[in-house]
Amino acid sequence: MAETFTLEVVTPLRQVVNEAVNDAQIPVLGGYIGVLPGHTPLLAEMGIGELSYQVGGREFYCTTMGGFVEVLGDRVIVLGDIAERAEEINVARAEAARDRAQKRLATTNDPNIDWKRAEEALQRAQVRLQVAAKAGASSVASSASRPH
Repeated sequence: MAETFTLEVVTPLRQVVNEAVNDAQIPVLGGYIGVLPGHTPLLAEMGIGELSYQVGGREFYCTTMGGFVEVLGDRVIVLGDIAERAEEINVARAEAARDRAQKRLATTNDPNIDWKRAEEALQRAQVRLQVAAKAGASSVASSASRPH
């Protein structure tokens, strides 16, 4: 059996990851799936969360928000609505988004608030901050990144 598989993470705008990886943890609706080389084929709807993968013992992180994942024996394709590598995350912007969402959710008597949208905004901001922290990002993420 092969020791790696190809992980492709793409959005409507760009390719985020295209690498031979040893394993991946992928957020799907209802939780996470772990994928190793030779995994049983499956198709699943993506959730909002942290996608992590290993290359040669080194761990890398991305955010993924919505979309689908297709797992094949030698390839995993993530078709994400939104995805970004950890080093691309603007921490200050994510913190501001989190604060705005928390403020909206704290206003319990406002009939103009779209609760689902506010909760999803909070979840997206929290995932971005979590992923950025794992990559050791500072207040404003560097635009320089390693090639994928």
